[in-house]
Amino acid sequence: MNTIPVVSLILISVIILKSIINFIPIGKYKIELKDSRFSSELFFTLFITYIVVIIGFGLVYFILSLQNTILVENGELREVGKLGSFIHSMYFSGVTILTIGYGDITPIGIGRLIAIAEALIGYILPAAFVLRVVELRGRSRDE
Repeated sequence: MNTIPVVSLILISVIILKSIINFIPIGKYKIELKDSRFSSELFFTLFITYIVVIIGFGLVYFILSLQNTILVENGELREVGKLGSFIHSMYFSGVTILTIGYGDITPIGIGRLIAIAEALIGYILPAAFVLRVVELRGRSRDE
């Protein structure tokens, strides 16, 4: 691998992690939740977090696709331009994290491990936010 894609992948990974850590207020801010069952703050936090992760993993797939093919469309290797590869990468990232998995685009090689990591994040994020809501509601009742 060339050094530019490796540095780009590391940089994107750091940005994804840093933005998720900085965006989710863990102990920094006190979030007051009303007695309603829906919290628009937490909803938008979850939404933005998903968007950041989808774009971040999409960029990882795209950068890796510039080195070699890691996404296969309909079971056959196809040569697509950079724009097509970018669109496929973002689409696959969204489908993977939302656990839809249509199967029209499948990863090969290292892309499989990256897709597993992304799917795992897609499963963990909602659970983490539900636990956060329960924790914040428990604290507000105790006070």
